[in-house]
Amino acid sequence: MMTQQQMIQFKTSLKKAGELLIKERIATAQLAIDNAQEAANNEGKSSAGDKYETGRAMGHLEKDMYARQQAENMKELDLLQKVNTDLIYTNARTGAYVRCSDHSFFIAVGLGKQQVDDQLIFFLSPYAPLAKLLLHKKAGDSFLFNKQETVIVEIF
Repeated sequence: MMTQQQMIQFKTSLKKAGELLIKERIATAQLAIDNAQEAANNEGKSSAGDKYETGRAMGHLEKDMYARQQAENMKELDLLQKVNTDLIYTNARTGAYVRCSDHSFFIAVGLGKQQVDDQLIFFLSPYAPLAKLLLHKKAGDSFLFNKQETVIVEIF
C-alpha cells in the first residue's frame, strides 16, 4: 500500500513522463517543419517551371501539416501542465490515477498506452469517451472496457 506522498510522487512522475513525450513530439514536428521548409527552398534552386511550383507547394503543405501537429502538441502540453497531481482523489476525474484489475489509467492528456517505470498505463484525455465513462466512479465500481467487465481497484 502506498502512502499519500508516494501516490502524489507517482502521479507527478506520470505527468513528467507525459510532458517529456509531448516535448519530444514537439521537437520532432519542429524538425519536420524545418526539413519541409528547406526542401521547399531548395526546390527553387534545382528545377524550373511547373515541377518547381508543385514541389514548393508540396513542401508548404507538408510544413503546414507539421505546424498543425506542433500546435496541437503544444496545446496538449499546456493542458497537461495545468493538471493537479498534488491531490489525492477518491473518484475518477482529471488528475486521477485509476488502477483496475487489468489496466491502469491516468486521466490527464490523451497519449494512449505508455510504458512508465515497467508499467503499462493508458493516458486518457478528460474528454475521451472512456474518461467520461470513468468520471465520478470510485474504487469498487465496475465498467465495461474492451467488452470486459473491469473493476476499479483504487483511485488516487
